[in-house]
Amino acid sequence: MNKLTQPTLTIDGKTVLIEGERNLLELVRKAEIDLPTFCYHSELSVYGACRLCLVQVDGRGIMGACSTPPEPGLKVQTTTPEIREIRRIAVELLLANHDQQCPTCPRSANCQLQSLAQRLGIRKVRFKPVHAPVPIDDSSPSLIRDPNKCVLCGDCVRVCAEIQGIGAIDFAHRGHDVSVKPAFGKELGDVECVNCGQCASVCPTGALTPKPEVDEVWSLLADPTKTVIVQIAPAVRVGLGECFGLKPGEITTGQIVAALRQLGFDQVYDTSFAADLTVIEEGTEFLKRKKEGGALPMFTSCCPGWVKYTEQYFPELLPHLSSCRSPQAMFGSLIKAMAPEQLKVDRSDVKVVAIMPCTAKKFEARRPELGVDGDPDVDHVLTTQELAHMIQSAGLVFNSLQAESFDMPFGFYTGAGVIFGNSGGVMEAVLRFAAEKVTGRKLDRLDFQEVRGESGLREAKVVVEGTELKLAIVHGLRNARVVAEQVRAGKCSYDLIEVMACPGGCVGGAGQPVTTVRNARALRTKGLYEADKLLQLHKSQDNVVITDCYAKFLGDIGGEKAHHLLHTTYQSRRRIVDEVLPLMQAHGNRRTKVSVCLGTNCYLKGSQEVLNTLLYHVESAGLDNQIDVRAAFCMEQCEHGPNAIVNGQIIHECAAASVITAVENHVESEEKNQR
Repeated sequence: MNKLTQPTLTIDGKTVLIEGERNLLELVRKAEIDLPTFCYHSELSVYGACRLCLVQVDGRGIMGACSTPPEPGLKVQTTTPEIREIRRIAVELLLANHDQQCPTCPRSANCQLQSLAQRLGIRKVRFKPVHAPVPIDDSSPSLIRDPNKCVLCGDCVRVCAEIQGIGAIDFAHRGHDVSVKPAFGKELGDVECVNCGQCASVCPTGALTPKPEVDEVWSLLADPTKTVIVQIAPAVRVGLGECFGLKPGEITTGQIVAALRQLGFDQVYDTSFAADLTVIEEGTEFLKRKKEGGALPMFTSCCPGWVKYTEQYFPELLPHLSSCRSPQAMFGSLIKAMAPEQLKVDRSDVKVVAIMPCTAKKFEARRPELGVDGDPDVDHVLTTQELAHMIQSAGLVFNSLQAESFDMPFGFYTGAGVIFGNSGGVMEAVLRFAAEKVTGRKLDRLDFQEVRGESGLREAKVVVEGTELKLAIVHGLRNARVVAEQVRAGKCSYDLIEVMACPGGCVGGAGQPVTTVRNARALRTKGLYEADKLLQLHKSQDNVVITDCYAKFLGDIGGEKAHHLLHTTYQSRRRIVDEVLPLMQAHGNRRTKVSVCLGTNCYLKGSQEVLNTLLYHVESAGLDNQIDVRAAFCMEQCEHGPNAIVNGQIIHECAAASVITAVENHVESEEKNQR
């Protein structure tokens, strides 16, 4: 179909082609008109709650552009006096109940509500607040939730449910009392949140933000008794520039190093070095499993959000996780093992700070197994956003800084370590190692295009020395659930699976600058591949510093010392801490106590139906004065779900009938004992 015969509509007098767009909002943006919205994200379902993207459609009146499908011949106006007034009223109503201490807000100068208020010329809020202030939730090691700044756009709810498949936060109550919060009034640190922070990355205000550690780092830098060492993750170099007006994907490695030195860090290293180290250990582990029959498929373990997700939802798959620590954790462990002797200082005086694109790294740094006698291997984690704040606070003109080089030896890295920052990068780096290790020959090609792409779940096959490797690359935890379910059911034949919690991988981490550039992740990914091309070495096994590190300190690859410092263990985790929900409480002397698990695994296997049927039966049989019924949220028996407990006796793979029978038997037994 040529352009003369393609369907069109008119937007503000301009003819616009309809080329498969889902709604009028996409066409308005295609016409280069910035229609305001809070609740629209192209990767999420259409919600239509904020009512800011209103347009006037001739013959139909005022409609929400995000929820109106395009039709040929429509005449659309995006700005009329009536629409402008509706938008002003909508924003004023939001401001009336919004914490207006904007100068001290982490999102100040990067807040959509603030931006819209200025854009619409709002100088005075005509409405009075109707909600009393509520406490700030700072229970999470990764995020701060400030309900007083929530505009009820639902972005956090939808990204948590639709992209991550978790639902750790949702709408509660109705009407005037509606709010967004974790389940059962718990704090964010006490529910099934995996700390990925994607909720914060889509929040248009300061209601959800990464938890800052800037003040603690400033204190370390001011302490002359401490040696403060900093590491920079690969994705930071293609994201930080956005905070200073540069385009997404522009490589600013040299300026970052210069800024960190001026801030006062004693040694500046690159996490890409530790990524190279991870490739060596993880690749060796994979080849050993493939050859000797270990648990396959093997999942990568670089992403702390994915690791915690597995611990919470798929503990039976933990043997499939690589035992390798993440590059951040490997770096901290190695530095704190080597630096005290080299610098002639106590371990307690060596402090490691990590600059990460990821909020889950803050949680990872606090894992007790990633430290020695209570001293963490990584002391503090700053996001890309936090580093930008430190640079601005110090008065440094970032774009004018002269590029500097990393310190040696841990500032030496290959392109394989750099591409860790995007989805598919870990897989490609491991393939560059494994293919050469198996064949014993130099690779003819360095790029494995099969594992690249933007799809959230993609498959690839690579033949190495006559052996076909079946691979999966996943980003977004909802996609990860699909693959994990297949592995648990024994219905997939993958050999190696890379999982990143954040869309696009680390380049899309919640610690990266909040951006309105729609292809920002793709541009950041492109920047990392360009950084790989600019380096002389592209395979981790060619990193001579790592070779020297094994020879002089670590010993054999995968050996006892290397395993102690570079590998870790995992644990099954409860989703909601120490919580049961009473649903029916007996008042008589004879009680039968029943708990039905509503944790995610049991819920998906039908425990909600078991619980509902049980409650109905108890009431119908007139037993409600003898039965305590509670909803529990994890019995640590996920593989045997749904699970129920009747007076201390656990019933695996239960159905409503089996639970009811157990309850009736216990009631009957109690009655006999009373006779």
